[in-house]
Amino acid sequence: MRHIGNLPDETKARVFADFLVARGIKSEIEEDDGTWAVWAKDEERFQEAQQWLEKFQKHPEAAEFRSATTDAATVRAAEAKALADYHRRLHNRRRIWPKFGGYGAGWLTYSLMIICVIVAYYSKLGANPDVVRKLFMSEQGPEAGFLPEVFQHGEVWRLFTPMFVHFGLAHIIFNMLWLYNLGNMIEARQSWWVLLLLVAGSQLVSGLAQYLIVGPAFGGMSGVVYALVGYVWMRGKYDRRSGVFLDRTNLMLSLAWLVICFTGMFGPVANIAHVAGLITGIVWGRVSAYFASVRPE
Repeated sequence: MRHIGNLPDETKARVFADFLVARGIKSEIEEDDGTWAVWAKDEERFQEAQQWLEKFQKHPEAAEFRSATTDAATVRAAEAKALADYHRRLHNRRRIWPKFGGYGAGWLTYSLMIICVIVAYYSKLGANPDVVRKLFMSEQGPEAGFLPEVFQHGEVWRLFTPMFVHFGLAHIIFNMLWLYNLGNMIEARQSWWVLLLLVAGSQLVSGLAQYLIVGPAFGGMSGVVYALVGYVWMRGKYDRRSGVFLDRTNLMLSLAWLVICFTGMFGPVANIAHVAGLITGIVWGRVSAYFASVRPE
């Protein structure tokens, strides 16, 4: 879903949204600081929708826009009937899981997921200490000094490998679903190197925060996932042209889970990494949105 532009009031926004629907372009509108933002759901018809918006802004009373509401009602009625018929014929298995993705296959996202699955297999989901301890930031406590394996033995990979370790099936499934959705979005709408910088940078910050405050025995992609949540949230909010967007439901779900984990009801959780990752993503998203807004067209 991509931002087309803004209209001054709700009435005009609804008329234009109806016009898009009548032309087969799915859209949504929402209030945005006193104006109404129009969003196109059809990625391939984004430019066409923008061109129509420019015409509507100049001549909202033009003939092609007058019957928009009536035409849209006809289209919606036909779509509702088709959808009802479909549900009567076929059980929709997607009710079991929310719909993720839809952005194409990002090679970096899939590579990260595959590595997590391979590590989960060989570590027996964190139950094999011989594998897991080689992937922690350190195998020793603070009495041995700051990251002795990294600075004394050159095992630099330990700064990043904790994100591939998962403890339990629910842990890896939860993280992979979020990584699949947000990672593919960033790769498709921006680039793989933006995702790579986000993953590496947020793992470094969230991992070091968890290590310094709690200790080295932690793992999981959650710190990175929360960084992606924060990034997409801020970048989508302050740079509508970025192509990334986090809807309110998923945002509230992720923040609620962050708070729930602090209660301890799910056992030991790398809460510091979660918070540090989220803050990293928020700052990164807000700063990058600012620079995108001042960049010359």
